[in-house]
Parts: sequence; structure tokens; C-alpha cells
Amino acid sequence: MSKIDKKSSRRTVTAGTTGSEPTGGGGLNPRVIASRWGWKGAGRGRAALLDPGAVYLSSTKQTAGLYPFVLGGGLPPEGVPIGYDQLTHELVCFDPSGWIGTLLTNPGVWIMAQPGVGKSAIAKRICLVYTSYGHKLVVPGDVKGEYAGLVRELGGQVVRIGRGLDRLNPLDSGPLRRVLPTLGAGRRDALLSEMNGRRSELLHALLTTEMDRRPDSSERNVVEKAIRLVAAALIGEEDPVIPDVVKVLREGPAELRAQLMVDTEDDYRALVRQVTHALENLCDGPLAGLFDGPTTRPLDLDAPALSVDLSTLLTAGDQVVSAGLLATWAYAYSSIDSARAVGLMNSPLVLPLDEMWRALRAGPGIVNAFDSMTRLNRARREVTLMITHSLRDPESLPTPEDRAKAMGMIDRCDSMILGALSVGELERVSAQRPLTDAEIAMIASWSSSSGTGLDGTRQVHPGRGKYMLRLGTRPGTPVRLALTEAERRLYETDPKTISKGVTA
Repeated sequence: MSKIDKKSSRRTVTAGTTGSEPTGGGGLNPRVIASRWGWKGAGRGRAALLDPGAVYLSSTKQTAGLYPFVLGGGLPPEGVPIGYDQLTHELVCFDPSGWIGTLLTNPGVWIMAQPGVGKSAIAKRICLVYTSYGHKLVVPGDVKGEYAGLVRELGGQVVRIGRGLDRLNPLDSGPLRRVLPTLGAGRRDALLSEMNGRRSELLHALLTTEMDRRPDSSERNVVEKAIRLVAAALIGEEDPVIPDVVKVLREGPAELRAQLMVDTEDDYRALVRQVTHALENLCDGPLAGLFDGPTTRPLDLDAPALSVDLSTLLTAGDQVVSAGLLATWAYAYSSIDSARAVGLMNSPLVLPLDEMWRALRAGPGIVNAFDSMTRLNRARREVTLMITHSLRDPESLPTPEDRAKAMGMIDRCDSMILGALSVGELERVSAQRPLTDAEIAMIASWSSSSGTGLDGTRQVHPGRGKYMLRLGTRPGTPVRLALTEAERRLYETDPKTISKGVTA
């Protein structure tokens, strides 16, 4: 029990008792505590309530004079929310398109990490949020089919290439074919010339996969002339297909012989024999029924997302996958560019280039396409996400010209997202884009070889969901990606991975 001394306004409580006891001896009993009104006397009071203080929101630049901040200001809270900063726990956002002219000069993004870290997860997060900002998600060559679920969830179109499935004509002009007859002669001729140039470049690239070399000048000349002859005969009706080009090469009309400056049948056959056989191989064997006829399901450019799924070709070998990537990339880009040329589409794009190592091995054609994208993506409002495992991928290209183009793509990607990597790999990155010792140490600490659990199941990579986000020459921002349950379902690329309680 306790009692109040009205004269002193003091409540006394003695430990181990239920009431108050006199202190005795004139001294304070150390077991007695003050009441909520506190002891009398200067400096002896105890406040019943503590002032919580006032909380103000401001930028680090404005409040720098109030507190000696030891870390630089974080990234602006704009764009795609990624997760929390691993050092400061503040929200980290990423906006490669919106930061052009302020923090960035190019919207290209280079994403690199070991397998199992979550490269695709962060790429899909960027794609998902950007579609809500009005960008169109386009996956022109989904080798593993891992974007199909996300595209369908967004209400987009998935075109599946394979025997008994969909077929694409790599020489298709897309929506431009039905518009060409309505244009004036000058405009029509200019667009037709541009289309034929694209078709020629594609066939040259496809021939490289078949001939294991670049076509020489005579072979390029004859292919270009054959395409122009076929396209002129079919204008306003339908698009040429590869068998049409083969037929013209075999017949050898007078215009073609004059272009090659040959007089005898034997001379003509000697010049066109190898290129003709190479084109015929694209219509027979493993690729039969895939790219040798009219398009069965045109791309719906009004859809919010598009994907060309090539996962059924994986078992057919690298050469088939390479040819498939070249054909689908050419078809998708030709359709988009032709639609833009006549005002049928004007939305910005976000293009994830996953499994980039496969695409690079497709040959010079795809390297040239990537090189062109990184140079023009700012003007075209395209956010390109180049996703790979190692800098050795571009270094493994066969010619110095291709290697130089591939390495130049890294320089033109002003944003870099690095996941768990070995020290050796990080040193290669640092030679291209300097990293600090602290950044290398932190990223390398996330790296570990994959292993198995006692029950034989695969374990989650220790670096999963951890990334270093670098913009230009700014210091890196270590961020941890946090996925929602819906994202876990859509982004999962390894169903056997134990993902309970782990982000990304």
C-alpha cells in the first residue's frame, strides 16, 4: 500500500512492503522512488512526460549545416522502388529513363551477377513498374520463356515459336505492308528501300550462322539484288519469304546476272552456289517450319507487353537458337520501327536482353543490333536491360571487331547493377568502370559457390537479392530487393530453389 503526504506531495514506497515507511535518520531511503511530480528542489525533478521533439523532413543539402552527415545523399525517390539501402536502410529507387539529363546520359542498364543471384528478378521489377508508367515491355527473343508469365499477367501477347506452334517470317514488314500502297511514290520508295536494307542485313547475319563466316562482297551483292527483285514483284500484296529469295537465286534472271557482271551459267552458279545452299538450310532440317513461310501470328503492337518465346528451341542446339534469335529480333524490331515510321506506335519501350551470352554468340548480326540499340536508345526512348554473367561473354566473340563493339556497349550503359561476383570478375569490371576497394569487398562478400543441403535440395545463393547500383561515376548504392508474393510467383526461374523467407 502507499500514501500521499500532502505537505510534501510525496509518495513513498518501500520495496518488499505494501505501504510506506519512514525514512528515519533524516536520510533518503535509496529504495524510495519519487512520485510522478518529482522531488522538490532545483535539478531534482522528474518529468512525467518527455517531449518527443519535432520531426522535420528535408534534403541532406538543406540540413547539412545541422548535422555532419558522413554519407552522401541517397538517390531521388523516383521511378522504380527497388528496396532498402543496406547501409542506411532508406528507400532506394531507380529511374534510368527519368534521370536522363540529370544523373544519367544514357538509359542503358548493364546487369551482371553469378547465376542464382536474382538478375532476372530485378530486371522484371524494372519492367513491371515501367509498364505502369506507359512503357511497352518487349522481349524479342525469350530464350528460356521466363518472361511469358509476366507478359500474360500484364495482358500482353506471347508468340511461341516452334514446330506445330507459331511461325515468323523474318522478312515480314509488319504493319507497314498495308500502309505502303496508300503512300506517295517518294515516301513509299524511301520506306521500301529501308525495309529491303533491313531484310538484307538479316539474311547476311543468318548466312553467317550457316557458313561460319561473313558473306563476301559478291554474296552480299547478290542477296541484296534478289531481295529487291522479290519485294518489287510482291509490293502491296504480301511480304517475301526466304524460299522466294532462294527461287530467284536458282533461276538467275538477267537482272541478277547483270548485277554480278557474269556472262556464263557456270560463272553465275559458282558465285551463288554456297549462299543459295546456306539459305536453303534455313528452310530445311532443324529450322524447317519455323521461319520459311508467312507469319502465322503477327505481333499485336497495341498490347502493353510482347514476348517471342523461343524456349522450345533450346533442345535443338546452339546454332538453331542463334538463328532463332536473329530472326525474332529482326522481325520484332522491323515491326516496331515500321509502325513508328507511319505513326502507328509512339510509346517508349523497355527491353530486357536476358541470357545475353546466347544472343552474343548468334553472330555479328546480333552484335550489330545491340550496338545500334545502345547508340540510339536515348533518342528512341528505350530502356535496354543487358543481363549477363560475366565480361568474358563479350570477350569470347570471334573477331576483334565484334569484341570491340560488345565492350563498347558497357561504356554506353550509364547504369550498372552488380550482384554477387568473384574478385577476379570485379577486377575486370573495374578496368572498364572503376570500382572502389570497399565496393569490390562488399560485392565479393555476397559471392559463394552454390551447394546442396543435407536432403539434396539446392540452397539459396547467399547473395540473392543483393545488388550494387552504380550511376555513372557516383559511388555505388548497396540495395536489397524485396519481392511481393505475386512477384515471387511470376519471377521464379528455379522451382527447386528453397525460397522461403528469402527475397529475390
